[in-house]
Amino acid sequence: MQKLITLLIFTMLALSIAGCHIVYTPDVQQGNLLNKTMVDQLKPGLTKRQVLVLMGTPSVRTPFDHSRWDYVSTQSHRGGPIKVRTLTLTFNNDTLVRTDGDFFAQDTQQLVKEGKKYQAGYPVNDNKGDKSTAPDSNKKDGGLGGPDKGH
Repeated sequence: MQKLITLLIFTMLALSIAGCHIVYTPDVQQGNLLNKTMVDQLKPGLTKRQVLVLMGTPSVRTPFDHSRWDYVSTQSHRGGPIKVRTLTLTFNNDTLVRTDGDFFAQDTQQLVKEGKKYQAGYPVNDNKGDKSTAPDSNKKDGGLGGPDKGH
């Protein structure tokens, strides 16, 4: 009976901890990791080879339709809702004809909000850090002990 009560207590404790999101849930991003500069370089007239070099291998290439490539990405932030982004490239023979999709179709206010979320608590100051110079390094000789030392 003692073991049963102990087991029930540990089970209730584990369920309460799991329900409070105390357990760490990592960000999960799967699929093609594309950035805006890559997609902006896509232009009609590029060959399939040039697109492969620029974008990488598509995540979906149907065996029945060789003129369509799909780049798909899923992203989940800390166990939240899954965002699915797609980019479809259409070819005619070996030449890129059209790009469709919502890979970077986000509201600009949402992007700013997400960017501020990651900077919270970490002030950015360009005047300090690796860029700053020590007071002694501003001498004419650069602090190396040259002829201006006055020996």
